[in-house]
Amino acid sequence: MTLSARLVAAIEAAITQVAGQDFHSATAQAMGGGCIHQSWLFTDGAQRYFVKTNDIRVKAMFEAEADGLAALAAANTIRVPKVGAGGMKCPAWGTADGQAFLVMEHLDLHNLDHQGAAALGGALAELHRRTGNEENATYGWPRDNFIGGTPQSNQSHRTWAGFFAVERLRPQLALASRNGMEPALRDKGERVAERLAAFFLDYRPAPSLLHGDLWSGNAAQLPDGTPVIFDPAVYRGDRETDLAMSELFGGYPVDFYAAYRATWPLDPGYETRKTLYNLYHILNHFNLFGASYLGQARRMIEKLLAELR
Repeated sequence: MTLSARLVAAIEAAITQVAGQDFHSATAQAMGGGCIHQSWLFTDGAQRYFVKTNDIRVKAMFEAEADGLAALAAANTIRVPKVGAGGMKCPAWGTADGQAFLVMEHLDLHNLDHQGAAALGGALAELHRRTGNEENATYGWPRDNFIGGTPQSNQSHRTWAGFFAVERLRPQLALASRNGMEPALRDKGERVAERLAAFFLDYRPAPSLLHGDLWSGNAAQLPDGTPVIFDPAVYRGDRETDLAMSELFGGYPVDFYAAYRATWPLDPGYETRKTLYNLYHILNHFNLFGASYLGQARRMIEKLLAELR
């Protein structure tokens, strides 16, 4: 894909606004790594910016991503790519020529090593301690966002079990049914949702600030070892959901989990609830990528029903 002159000009104008100084790119180099958006490195030889582009119809995804990055940055616990500079309250996203774009700082990212993973584990525990106003604690987020390419509803709930059943599990089951999940399996998933409160009889999670999509591809480190997280799907919920997601698709180095638990130990029931939380993501992968995830979803639903007997 190539970028139109109008789109390049709009991106340059947005960078000028965000950075507070004129920017005219010498090059716009395509970058790999994304499965939804196109990624670009914009540079004038001195300044470097990471830019995502896509069809204007998905601009809400960029707005939600900018919102999530801002919330994580405000927590001041884990480094995230900045979408503004100098505290300026201006958008880092925009539209031009039928395309939407998101501008953020370019970071020199590397795979997590043992030290970086340990630093991330401790910092994530501190992020999860950001639980908002505990006198009026609710689960959710002021705006909806996306999990991968799937819209994610974040309507506020007073109970965590209610939030996870209504805003997470049931929408994925309904979508899976439309995408070919057999009715019998859908009904079993609904039984899990109906009895979901049974997993929380002796466990009352705080509404932690969550990354929301913390698989291993959404974290890295800077050359000095500072961990960085990105591509969030932020909301307030049980901290265990971030830990559970981190164990899917390869997981993190063991140092990450050891450091997290040393900072904030997990409840013994985590191993059971982990299956519940990851069912959401496996259903989402079935809905996004097809039938290869259906068998795993079936096994998870059967395991959860067995726990409820």
